[in-house]
Amino acid sequence: MIIKKIWRFYYEGFRDLSDEGRKLWLIILIKLFIMFAVLKLFFFPDILKKNFDTDRERIEYIESRLIPGAVQNTTDHGTN
Repeated sequence: MIIKKIWRFYYEGFRDLSDEGRKLWLIILIKLFIMFAVLKLFFFPDILKKNFDTDRERIEYIESRLIPGAVQNTTDHGTN
């Protein structure tokens, strides 16, 4: 029920926008598209995909960067 009220609030608000308001929202949407789509393609390459061949290698790299010393020999289970 609350979601329906929220939807109605925004729907009616956008429906009653003036021409200036519609132009401003169009500018905002274009800027968001540029920020998230275009800039990501050119300035944030997928380094993990480029540097590592398998998912396992990517996981081990991320674990080693997040928790230093977390990636150890998996066959050694702490036994002597």
